[in-house]
Amino acid sequence: MNICVFLSAADLDERYTTPAREFAKLLGKGGHTLVWGGSDVGLMKVVADGVQEAGGRLVGVSVQFLSAKARPGVDEMVVARDLAERKKLLLEKADAVVIMVGGTGTLDEATEILELKKHGHTDKPVVLLNTAGFYDGLKEQFRRMEDEGFLPRPLTDLVFFAEEPVGALAFLEESRGVA
Repeated sequence: MNICVFLSAADLDERYTTPAREFAKLLGKGGHTLVWGGSDVGLMKVVADGVQEAGGRLVGVSVQFLSAKARPGVDEMVVARDLAERKKLLLEKADAVVIMVGGTGTLDEATEILELKKHGHTDKPVVLLNTAGFYDGLKEQFRRMEDEGFLPRPLTDLVFFAEEPVGALAFLEESRGVA
């Protein structure tokens, strides 16, 4: 399975890097391919290292203004013109999406895939990996949107909230019928 991971390129402490490394190892050992922003820095590097070390493939989609930070030695690297094209390419190459901890770029990517799902433009499974409670507030906001009628579909149709890496990958594999 090609799993797109939206996540930070920032250097983060162990409460975020340890679960990210665990997820990457599971992804690689499961024979899956990481589809990610292509950067060789911060949490993006941690995940790419873990997937590669565990035998998984790496497919990066960088963007022109960040191409100097692109990871060398990947199985495939595409450089998009801009962020909009990057998101489009990431989603085209993916069978499923995992949203890990990140900043405004990650949030932008997350809301775009959920909007596409909301309108029936994709049926790819989406998991929000809530490492160390990072997305507790967002989870609460999404529930409020659902409760107050802002979502035309049940929240559970749009996103699965996982607290641990093993649960995130298990949900994706079950969703896609991967044993």
